[in-house]
Amino acid sequence: MDYITTTLGNLVHQTAFFSLTWGNLIMIAVACFFLYLAIRHEFEPLLLVPIAFGMLLVNIYPDIMLHAEDSANGTGGLLYYFYKLDEWSILPSLIFLGVGAMTDFGPLIANPKSFLLGAAAQFGIFAAYLGAMAMGFSDKAAAAVSIIGGADGPTSIFLAGKLQQTALMGPIAVAAYSYMSLVPIIQPPIMKLLTTEEERKIKMEQLRPVSKLERILFPIVVTIVVCVILPTTAPLVGMLMLGNLFRESGVVRQLTETASNALMYIVVILLGTSVGATTSAEAFLNMDTIKIVVLGLVAFMFGTAAGVVFGKIMCKATGGKVNPLIGSAGVSAVPMAARVSQKVGAEADPTNFLLMHAMGPNVAGVIGTAVAAGTFMAIFGVM
Repeated sequence: MDYITTTLGNLVHQTAFFSLTWGNLIMIAVACFFLYLAIRHEFEPLLLVPIAFGMLLVNIYPDIMLHAEDSANGTGGLLYYFYKLDEWSILPSLIFLGVGAMTDFGPLIANPKSFLLGAAAQFGIFAAYLGAMAMGFSDKAAAAVSIIGGADGPTSIFLAGKLQQTALMGPIAVAAYSYMSLVPIIQPPIMKLLTTEEERKIKMEQLRPVSKLERILFPIVVTIVVCVILPTTAPLVGMLMLGNLFRESGVVRQLTETASNALMYIVVILLGTSVGATTSAEAFLNMDTIKIVVLGLVAFMFGTAAGVVFGKIMCKATGGKVNPLIGSAGVSAVPMAARVSQKVGAEADPTNFLLMHAMGPNVAGVIGTAVAAGTFMAIFGVM
């Protein structure tokens, strides 16, 4: 009888009930809220579901992220090994490969001025950098935090790993992906505040057709120009353009399909769950996290506003041929930000079609955040 009692007692004490803290309960509630947003409202579910589930797992069973050196048998937790691929910048680079294979750069090629709108939207990154420095973050930590302003999760993870800010990687990644998913909520009020109804009703001329040769040359030329000027961008820009070259060359259909489908989704699962698993209560519930979340929101709002304001400038300079709304798509949330530009424009005039015009600044923003990350790496001498 004593044996049975002891065995049952040991089993009961092996449950998570005896180790859960109030912090764990809070993080479990946050994870469930993220799952609700992803499933019920479809806010970037491909990203938010694995992130939220990783958050759920680590706060119930912390050893799932156990470092191999801290383990009695030398074997780390499952998600620890996934997370090492984040630290080594492998998964973010593979995400860029998939994004390149999925993305049509035609609107950007047809309207190169879109590069300016994509660049203007990166203002949020440098605003966040200055804000993080003012809040007491070190220069490298401030640089890692600042990329949230571009609403680019993979680049945020990539830069945090390169600058050895792994302690902040979880909050940075969660903030970046959260704001990516909340683009339809955050951006429209800013866009409407900074534009008039007449500006929102502006119809833009149809984009010119882009030849196959232009589409093939674009990733090659961009890789040469950008990586020669700023070699530190090669892992991100190089993978982005390689994926796009797969797509546009038309001779490696199998590679295009693999990069944009199977490989992309495998990487999203690994990256999402491992990022979510960095958000244990001990690591996440602190003042630095609150600062990062606030800075990220402010930076994202600044980036959106800067894109719209520059769009207004281009509208004036072109005699009303540019709808300022497409400037908000200069952040890197592809294609969500472009869809928001279309939605707000259609609210002002249901016959207005801005989606393809907004895709130009949108994909330019992806390149822009990669360049911003490479610039910070160059400044700090990180390769």
